[in-house]
Amino acid sequence: MKTLIHNALIINEGHSFLGALLVNGEQIVSLFQSGDTLPEADIQVNAQGAYLMPGVIDSHVHFREPGLSRKGDTASESRAALAGGVTSVMDMPNVSPQTTSNTLWQERMDIGKREMRVNYAYYLGATNDNLAEIKNVDCNRVPAIKLFMGSSTGGMLVEKETSLRAIFRHSPLPIMTHCEDTSCIVERMKEAQKLWGDDPHVRFHPWIRSREACLLSSESAVRLAREEGAKLHIAHVSTEEELQLAGENVSTEACVGHLIFSEEDYERLGTRIKVNPSIKSLQDREALRQALSDGRITTIATDHAPHLIEEKVGGARQAASGMPMVQFSLPCMLDLVQEGVLSIERMVELMCHAPATLYQVKNRGFIRPGYQADLVLVAPEPWTLTKADILSKCAWSPLEGHTFRHRVLQTYVNGCLAYDHGHVNDEVRGQALWFNR
Repeated sequence: MKTLIHNALIINEGHSFLGALLVNGEQIVSLFQSGDTLPEADIQVNAQGAYLMPGVIDSHVHFREPGLSRKGDTASESRAALAGGVTSVMDMPNVSPQTTSNTLWQERMDIGKREMRVNYAYYLGATNDNLAEIKNVDCNRVPAIKLFMGSSTGGMLVEKETSLRAIFRHSPLPIMTHCEDTSCIVERMKEAQKLWGDDPHVRFHPWIRSREACLLSSESAVRLAREEGAKLHIAHVSTEEELQLAGENVSTEACVGHLIFSEEDYERLGTRIKVNPSIKSLQDREALRQALSDGRITTIATDHAPHLIEEKVGGARQAASGMPMVQFSLPCMLDLVQEGVLSIERMVELMCHAPATLYQVKNRGFIRPGYQADLVLVAPEPWTLTKADILSKCAWSPLEGHTFRHRVLQTYVNGCLAYDHGHVNDEVRGQALWFNR
């Protein structure tokens, strides 16, 4: 089956041009410039000037299955991903049971094969004592080792110096770290509780989970990576200071929440924007935005982490940390493009090309002949988010009531039209990602 998408503004590899794209089965066959003679096709899609770009690769999601499926599950969250133009995801290990063995990793892959509407991969999580599992990981199918160097949701903290050093020395894969110094956080929480009670207001969350905690932990990770020769990817960088650590086998991830919110939003949105590491100052947000264009940020992801709304009740201690973002990352970033924060070509680099390059994803992330036809069509069409639009199982978003400037029209996964003007094709299943290592 051949599909021709024509009259599209194609955004790919640093260029934007009016043209067309021919897909045959799962793969991209050829690109055409405006004025070229176009081939015949079984299906013709007139994009009417909408943007055509590679599908987003979100390398940091929590789809909650197995064990936490009251919050979200593979089917519900991958449907939300499709509605956001996301065609590939890499899912985190802090589920129940935690993905800390290759046997448990395979069980999650089996779930993905049955239920995932987008392409998928699963991280293997590090612990203080699973080095043997890390050494035996399948490097062609696992994106990276996820290492929690700070306590967060799931209780997978690795704090022993000997364990940390062994992981950095022996991991055959890049290491993605969650960097927050736990001792700093514990001390700050004790101080906060003396000052503001047992469950301080969420406005104190960035004071408790402080910039110092982030920087101290990130500096430690960088030191270990450079001493042991490991490749390090620092997840969800949230401070201006951490941006200076990029380089020399150290890459960085910015998450959408840290790019669109600041601590000024706690009064308006409360615990809906409570995440770890915390949303910090306006100055930090502006520094992160600037780093999108100067190379200090390598990739953009979401840290999509749904919780039931009743689990978000409370303050800095009690309310769960995490928010659902996978459905809205592309519209959010296109808002920033519209505001002049970065170019649309750079946005596509950070959300599509760079994750594919960093993780060495096979045949995805670019619009190239022979590559899998993972594509998204987006129109500059304003729309306001209502609860009815939310496909995540948790059924809420901190962005409810926000008017976006762009709407996802269609999402193609391996050449199949998986999302079309508000409708998910539930017959479509994604494929397991492969990595060229």
